[in-house]
Amino acid sequence: LYLVLGWNGLRSTDSMLEEVAGTKEVYFVHSYKAEVCDENKDWIMSLTDYGTTSFISAVRKGRVMAMQFHPEKSGKTGLSLIKKVLDVCLSEASVPASISTERSSLSSNNRSSHQMNKTTMCNRIIACLDVRSNDDGDLVVTKGDCYDVREKSSDGKEKGRVRNLGKPVALAQRYYEEGADEITFLNITSFRETPATDAPMLNVLQETSKNVFVPLTIGGGIRDYKDSDGNMWSALDVASTYFRAGADKVSIGSDAVKAAMKWWADGKKGSGKSSIEQISSVYGAQAVVISVDPKRVYVASKDDIQELKNKKGHTVIQTKTPGPNGEKFCWFRCTAAGGRKELDFDVAALVIACEALGAGEILLNSIDCDGQQKGYDLELIDMVCRTVTLPVIASSGAGKPHHFSDLFESTTSQAALASGIFHRKQVQIEDVKKHLKSTKHPVRM
Repeated sequence: LYLVLGWNGLRSTDSMLEEVAGTKEVYFVHSYKAEVCDENKDWIMSLTDYGTTSFISAVRKGRVMAMQFHPEKSGKTGLSLIKKVLDVCLSEASVPASISTERSSLSSNNRSSHQMNKTTMCNRIIACLDVRSNDDGDLVVTKGDCYDVREKSSDGKEKGRVRNLGKPVALAQRYYEEGADEITFLNITSFRETPATDAPMLNVLQETSKNVFVPLTIGGGIRDYKDSDGNMWSALDVASTYFRAGADKVSIGSDAVKAAMKWWADGKKGSGKSSIEQISSVYGAQAVVISVDPKRVYVASKDDIQELKNKKGHTVIQTKTPGPNGEKFCWFRCTAAGGRKELDFDVAALVIACEALGAGEILLNSIDCDGQQKGYDLELIDMVCRTVTLPVIASSGAGKPHHFSDLFESTTSQAALASGIFHRKQVQIEDVKKHLKSTKHPVRM
């Protein structure tokens, strides 16, 4: 299998899973599978489908149970399942040594009830919290317009205080209760300069993970660095600190651009020293998300298009959104330092390199669409989805529920991320999911 990452259902007739099978979803992260065979058919507790592939998602023999999915990251469904498993495993009551009747029904693919219907990977809805210190030094959730997080005067000329949309831990808890499939924290200010010893942000992760049981991602400042005392910290050290504090994934931005440019310069070879390679080799590809901050660059003439393609290797697309002078073609420029530094390096080249270096997922932002609430940049997202096999999380631009269905209808993106509209309660997560369900897009309710 490719990396399987997300929420999916279970096919089962086992009494342990009767409250889950066919009705609820659990969280999977894996890149291997076990198939049904004569040697294991009597152990099968559940099956799950991924496209045209079926695999064993749980096994059981007596009091011994093992699951391919992660119940501890499967929300209230997972917690309920953990309790049920513990009750059985710790019970003094006898457990049937054989439940072959249930197993034969399962392995024969008898789908006579909802418990045996083919399962489907759900589209994920992710709540994102941009976290920074405000003007008083407090850690707050904020939101920018084209990456500018300060309030503006009525004429738009003067900048005011940092927007304060709530406290990180409280907002994360709210989104978990409202049904977010994942929660992402992005460190966006100076305290990420010493991320491994950033006590306030580490505390946010620790406190959040006590009550939020869906995957948590943290991004910002993940790289090799030297602290003020002269101590060296590797990107792996930083990631390990975040994982111990409760994160499941780390998001790498500027350092990923640096690593990708070096990969191309070195003849498509990794050094083993990049942040992507360090973290992926120890924790797995699923733990590494690449946060991409692209910006459109319009192309004026056919000669320019040929030069960009042939000399620079840029991927140029024809766009339905013309440039300021009516340009019909564009490419997507990579940026670094939160969009402040523009590079002559395009997004397609970046994601190709990051996949080769061991990344597991792409978080695809858009500087042009950020905060505009006019919909995702579908052309950008479609181009990236066609370029790599990695799961792509679309970000920037959502303003209404139909923007989410537009995304899943027009691209193969597996997840949609939003922030401001959720923070301000302009759109509720539940509204998005109800809309997606009504438009026949699989979601976890």
